[in-house]
Amino acid sequence: MEVINKRRSVRQFSDKKVESEKILSIIKSGMQAPSAKNQQPWEFAVVEDRKNIEKLSLSTPYTKFSINAATIVVVYMRKKGLKAEDFVQQDMGACIENMLLESTNQGLGSTWMGIYPNKERYKYIKELFNLSEDLIPFSLIAFGYPKDDNSNRFVDRFDETRIHYIEKEG
Repeated sequence: MEVINKRRSVRQFSDKKVESEKILSIIKSGMQAPSAKNQQPWEFAVVEDRKNIEKLSLSTPYTKFSINAATIVVVYMRKKGLKAEDFVQQDMGACIENMLLESTNQGLGSTWMGIYPNKERYKYIKELFNLSEDLIPFSLIAFGYPKDDNSNRFVDRFDETRIHYIEKEG
């Protein structure tokens, strides 16, 4: 529960490189997510090259901060072999949330940047990396060591007024 309470979007990173073992652990955590009919529609590209990070930071008006990330992981949605296409976005969301939580667990900061379903955004990335028709960029996740040591901290968001109890019939 602690990692869930501490995770925050971090947009300012130190210059420290993220160890490849940590990125691999984060991706493994993503792959542990549940998916409809076990379709596991995810694939990943790890980007550590400064020039490609710079290009990815231009993907949307909201991704500019990611130019300072040590690593960006492009999370792709694979269209081929889907067994439950209507649920693929839920699958991808579960995968990404696992990755964000493991990032916090590893002492890193991270931010999820939405790409799909905006065609202009995912077309830019498809062209940038010359992707096959089968792979659709779903999101970018920026990773790095937070510049501020207090970035991943507990903020109480509990709101009891959002809980509704349905009374039992009869």
